[in-house]
Amino acid sequence: MTSILPATSSLRIGGLASGIDTDSIIKELMKAQRIPLDRLNQNKQVLLWQQEDYRAIYDSLRAFRDRVFNMKLQATYLAKKASSSNEAAVTATANPTATPGTYTVTVNKLATGVSKVSQIELNDETKDGTILTLKDQFSLTTDTISFTLKGSKGEKDFFFDTTKDTIYDVVKKINDANLGITASYDSNLNRFILATTSTGKDAIVNVTKDDNHFLSDASDYGTGTPSNTLKLKLVTGTEVTGQDAEFNLSIGDANVNSYTSSTNTVTVAGITLNLKQADPNNPVTITVSNDTDAVFNAIKDFVSAYNEIIDKINGKLTEPRYRDYLPLTDEQREQLSDEQEKKWEEKARSGLLRGDSLLESVVSRMRATMSAIVPGLAAGYDTLADVGITTLSYEERGKLYIDEAKLKGALQKDPDGVMNLFTKSAENYAEKGIAMRLYDDVNSAMALISARAGTSSSYSTADNSAIGRQIAAMNERISTMEERLRQLEDRYWRQFTAMEQAIQQMNAQSAWLAMQLGMGQGR
Repeated sequence: MTSILPATSSLRIGGLASGIDTDSIIKELMKAQRIPLDRLNQNKQVLLWQQEDYRAIYDSLRAFRDRVFNMKLQATYLAKKASSSNEAAVTATANPTATPGTYTVTVNKLATGVSKVSQIELNDETKDGTILTLKDQFSLTTDTISFTLKGSKGEKDFFFDTTKDTIYDVVKKINDANLGITASYDSNLNRFILATTSTGKDAIVNVTKDDNHFLSDASDYGTGTPSNTLKLKLVTGTEVTGQDAEFNLSIGDANVNSYTSSTNTVTVAGITLNLKQADPNNPVTITVSNDTDAVFNAIKDFVSAYNEIIDKINGKLTEPRYRDYLPLTDEQREQLSDEQEKKWEEKARSGLLRGDSLLESVVSRMRATMSAIVPGLAAGYDTLADVGITTLSYEERGKLYIDEAKLKGALQKDPDGVMNLFTKSAENYAEKGIAMRLYDDVNSAMALISARAGTSSSYSTADNSAIGRQIAAMNERISTMEERLRQLEDRYWRQFTAMEQAIQQMNAQSAWLAMQLGMGQGR
């Protein structure tokens, strides 16, 4: 008597003949075998968390570097402000290149564009809620009209089917032509408008051709003005232009200079003027001065950003480490609620950069820079402490504080001295200004972190950082171990299946013998 299953069967037979819970036994056997793999996955997860923490600090340093870059620029410390004696006529803003002093502006003309509006109301463009065609609205006798428009950006021929097109089609086609001319139709006033998109003498509207007189020649006006035109009072072939702004500017008692501009916003001598009213008889006084408040706020914001990045790094360096809380395995995670899992993970990933030597060196270098002396500067302006920026207790790990009165006083007394303290340029790192050094410090820190953990902004699929290489090596070990465990589990199943087949065969033979014995006794 043979077994009902061949001895070479790959089927997994789970205790059908023996009554043994094969599946549970093999799971327990594999559970013990999986312990090294679980530990390896936990170690990998720790590395992934460390990498995330490093990269978060890298991103924060990159944002901080932008702040430091602004503090390297002399323009940050040369901020100017401007005031006007008559803001209804002229307003002004000053950029860092403007020279402090008093300026006199006389506005003779404002820059204008061209705007032509229908001289009288046009016929309503709708009837019973339906938009009328050009033929119906203007009582045209022709089925087509055409005209040629020239603007500052070019010239174009326009053609319209008066039986289909409406006044809104005229508007759209003119606007789509990008000639430097805009068209519009005010349905409330029943008026059509052509206007230039810019101002100045180069802003033009010219109807170079209008065989149907749709845009209306001047000759159309007078007694019996026809109803079949837009009545813009444009003469065919005559260019209508805007005008440039004209103004005079003098600095102190210096000679008066005359200027023209195609717009009413113009920058002269580092001052941006917004011309609003032309009044040759009433000059406007513009006063330009150093904007110490803007410089103070820039320094204050910089110190705040510095404290923020220092606090973030120090927070990671001093974060408590809970060594009894390892990353959860899949089996452990199944036994916890979502809330329990969240709390466990918070402790498991806490303190992974505690006392990290790389971050310690980053903070140390930044703190040294902020307390350094900048050689070659005037006494009283060669350290941050001289201008009111200092640290307090050691426990605050380098946090900066500002004596606002002292800093404002330094800015008012010697703004250039404060600027040089931050922006002094030199080949030698030790001779550079504070912002110059700090920018180098941050770049060095970012390079070190990138080498250790890579960056989140990297577009490369290959992570060649130190942690990236460790994770890649672990992935290979994990793959090898998983394959070995799969083979081991298959071997266990083959062994138990063979046992089940043997027991099944023995049971079949016993049943056959019992049947034979029963038949013999019956004789």
